[in-house]
Amino acid sequence: MAFRTLTTTLLRLGPLNRRLLLIAADALLLPLAVWLSFWLRLAHPFAPTFVEALWLLPAVWLIGLPLYALSGQYKGLTRYVGSLALYRLAGRNGLLVLLLALTGVLLRLPLPPRSSWLLLWVLLTGFTGAVRFALRDVLLSLQNKPRHALTRVVIYGAGAAGVQLAAALRLAGSHSVELFVDDAPHLWRRDINGVPIQPPQLLRERASEIDQVLLAIPSLSRSRRRRLVADLQELGIPVLQVPSVDDITSGRARIDALRPIAIEELLGRDAVPPNPALLGPGIAGACVCVTGAGGSIGSELCRQILRLRPRRLVLLERSEPSLYAIHQELQGLLPPGVALEPVLGSATDPALVERLFRQQQVSVVFHAAAYKHVPLVEANPLAGLANNVLSTRVVCRAACAAAVNEVVLISTDKAVRPTNVMGASKRVAELVVQASAQELAACALERGRQPGTRLAMVRFGNVLGSSGSVVPLFRKQIADGGPITLTHPEIIRYFMTIPEAAQLVLQAAVLAKGGDVFLLDMGEPVRIKDLAEQMVRLSGLSLRDARNPGGDIEIVCTGLRPGEKLYEELLIDAESEPTEHPLIYRARERALPPAELWPQIDALEAAIRRQNVAAALELLAALVPEWQRGGSGVGSGAPLTPGVG
Repeated sequence: MAFRTLTTTLLRLGPLNRRLLLIAADALLLPLAVWLSFWLRLAHPFAPTFVEALWLLPAVWLIGLPLYALSGQYKGLTRYVGSLALYRLAGRNGLLVLLLALTGVLLRLPLPPRSSWLLLWVLLTGFTGAVRFALRDVLLSLQNKPRHALTRVVIYGAGAAGVQLAAALRLAGSHSVELFVDDAPHLWRRDINGVPIQPPQLLRERASEIDQVLLAIPSLSRSRRRRLVADLQELGIPVLQVPSVDDITSGRARIDALRPIAIEELLGRDAVPPNPALLGPGIAGACVCVTGAGGSIGSELCRQILRLRPRRLVLLERSEPSLYAIHQELQGLLPPGVALEPVLGSATDPALVERLFRQQQVSVVFHAAAYKHVPLVEANPLAGLANNVLSTRVVCRAACAAAVNEVVLISTDKAVRPTNVMGASKRVAELVVQASAQELAACALERGRQPGTRLAMVRFGNVLGSSGSVVPLFRKQIADGGPITLTHPEIIRYFMTIPEAAQLVLQAAVLAKGGDVFLLDMGEPVRIKDLAEQMVRLSGLSLRDARNPGGDIEIVCTGLRPGEKLYEELLIDAESEPTEHPLIYRARERALPPAELWPQIDALEAAIRRQNVAAALELLAALVPEWQRGGSGVGSGAPLTPGVG
């Protein structure tokens, strides 16, 4: 108790008083070190040689204390003393010993044996260092919680990140690091600052003694992280992780900024490095336009296009808040020599789009503007058809008229054998691109040259984190305490991160020859019920079901929504073939000739102008005969049940 009271009093001292305390300690230790250096060398506490060299006692005060003060020894914060402070102490004390020896030589004073100088340096460094490290440990122990109140953690990863994390947690005083675990056998049964390193299998034996596992491998691959988290979840231990390498090195996050593992970090496959030959050509130094620039895919395309340094990036967006947000963000990322042009308007406006392409001398267009939410388009089919189909025709015609080099349509797997209006509308948009490419090829053939504009489309599945995605929906439902609404227990989807999808789109654009249908490899399918269950566990909560009626979050199946499918697919009736990129495939899908397609598109446009839903849907069914209208709930008044988009 007395020790605790004393150390608490020391902790309450002001900065000046603490420095004076350290000066007083050094004033005692300096002559003590001189005396001991003689005793250890001469094996006698008061040998004649020591009596002759008594001048060293006042000299070590007169030289040592000013040297310490002038060299900054009393400026550091004691509670953060580390190895660097010890090295500086050694250097100061080495200088002090040299100055003492120089003083004795210049003043012709009696000198101790030469080996005593080395002993003096060692003793000075040891004493002054020991005082500071002991005081540091006392201060840290006072700010720490009692041991029984500390969070008991295991650090997974005994590399640099794990060591830094352990040091940060020790300073924070809120966690007790029980052990390190690592997959590397050569590290087992060793220790880091007294904390043992053990194989991961030991966690099963000590699960009851552990409150958290901290994952300290920032560069861990997605597949390895997925397997590791699955193993840890079986033990029922909450898992947190350190920030990514980029966040740590850029200074955006500290090593001890622990956070739960997001489901996005577990889904999908390991990132495939981009093909350098497919990133940049056609974009670097050119004027690029992105329609729907404020959307999930459009905004990420803009970010990645900026890195390729176009001459100008045109942002076409009909939503003022979305355009403002992406414009503000991109201005902060703008490389030198790149101009931004925000344009508030719709891709369905022919005059605006053609004028824009001509005035800005646009070379490449990424047409990402679309309505994509299945239930909303199902409830508002005319708006969906106008935005998804008519905008595509407008963009293709304007691009051809303005001699744009390339147009890439962002399509979806829901266009394949669609069961909803949104998917069917995107399939018609694909038909528009294919017919436009046929027209261009025919005109070029007549003139004996290559088509001036290349038209292509990229078809892929769900992207993680996009607006309306199932992941943000489930996350909100978990935060609200449940239940999680799932449309069907067997529903399966493919997932890809938004940055990966955008990067593959940019690379596919370079591969386009005209009328191409590119398919992106979406990786392994994910059962949405498994996804929901894992999100609950990652949140540190438990599932409520028949086996665990006292759980936190329940999963409720509401039934498939109008137009929703259990499985999505990327091919209609063609075989895909590989391209230069391992994750991009090319397919030659069935297309309608322009002479057959354009009259039906004109009729569809007229039906939309008249707001004639029945006529528009009849035309849609004729254009997309594989559309399974029986699965559509258009006109049924079905509620917009949350689920998988």
